[in-house]
Amino acid sequence: MAEFSATNTTTTPVEPVTTKPETNTTNPHRAEAKSRFNAALDEAKAGAAALKAEATERAGEYRTRAKGKGSDLKGDARAYGDQAKGKASELATDGKHKTSEAIISLSRKIDENATYVEERLGPKYGDYARNASRKLQETGTRLDEKSVDELTEDAREFIRRNPGTSIGIAAVTGYFLSKLLSTGR
Repeated sequence: MAEFSATNTTTTPVEPVTTKPETNTTNPHRAEAKSRFNAALDEAKAGAAALKAEATERAGEYRTRAKGKGSDLKGDARAYGDQAKGKASELATDGKHKTSEAIISLSRKIDENATYVEERLGPKYGDYARNASRKLQETGTRLDEKSVDELTEDAREFIRRNPGTSIGIAAVTGYFLSKLLSTGR
């Protein structure tokens, strides 16, 4: 038997195997397949370019339509906003007028009952009732004469001058409104 020793081993370099490219004469089907593949690839590229052009055109049309719709909706929103402002102004004026009438009506009731208060409690309290009636009458008349914008500005000015009082009035009003609404259920 042959023994292998580490000193006897030699390696010979192996040359890489190269294959010859096939020529069109040896495989005619390959050339035809390659030609068809290239034609299909060119057709796909042309189709993709056509789709891109169509998508760009449609996107431009949609963008134009959207801008038109947006401006239409914006105009409609402005019109509705103006209508809402007009309706709110009408309601505020109507509410102001009704409040004024209620204050003047309360003034009349107090004035009518001032003699009764005077008979029961004395002339001093009768004068208080008449004075309160007169002040309510003046307040109702002033309220009816002022516009809603003037009243709003007066309220803002009062709040600026008296923030603590304004918070107190708002709290008391909120409390009474909550009690009024909860008992109405």
